[in-house]
Amino acid sequence: MIEIIPTVVPQDISDVEAAQKRYASFAKAIHIDACNETLAPNDTWLPKEGDRLPKCGSTTYEAHLMIAEPLEIGHAYIRAGASRLIAHVESFSSIDQARGTIDAWRSGGAKEVGLAALLETPLEALEPLAQLCDVVLLMTIAHIGKQGSPFDRRGIERIVALRHTFPKLCIAADGGISESVIDVLVRSGASRLCVGSAIVTAQDPAQVFRSLNERATIQ
Repeated sequence: MIEIIPTVVPQDISDVEAAQKRYASFAKAIHIDACNETLAPNDTWLPKEGDRLPKCGSTTYEAHLMIAEPLEIGHAYIRAGASRLIAHVESFSSIDQARGTIDAWRSGGAKEVGLAALLETPLEALEPLAQLCDVVLLMTIAHIGKQGSPFDRRGIERIVALRHTFPKLCIAADGGISESVIDVLVRSGASRLCVGSAIVTAQDPAQVFRSLNERATIQ
């Protein structure tokens, strides 16, 4: 099944609340970018004690932690109401550290846990851990942390290669995704598409979402 997930880069929890209201009628999940000037050059909202993601309908929240040492911040997102967590493989100094974080988040209540990789990171860094993941996310832009960066076609061959190695793995693509590339991403093996500016800047985000979904599902 193909899943298209609108993304938000929040400066405050109110930005997540606004995104949930804007997308709730058509999107089942919202992808929250989390940065603290480590893997990405910018800062975003990170959950504080008492913060709670808005509960309305059946919205699922996934947190994409573009952060070094993500363990505790991941737990903060779980307490705030996120059910999916994705850390970057570049955040970990060893396979054991990554495995321990994945296990801790599952024990802490996360329903899905995954790993992401930057465009320049060799796929071999993911291979020892992919079987532990519910999803692996591959960046399809060269520079992370903000919306509007151009799609980088090197991401396509990386999705093809990862799909070849792990035929049953859920693969997500994130960065620069629009109607012009979504079909090739699906044909390459991506089943989750995290879409930022194409939806965020649209006058009618529901219509853009439907168009993206139609292009993705006819493949």
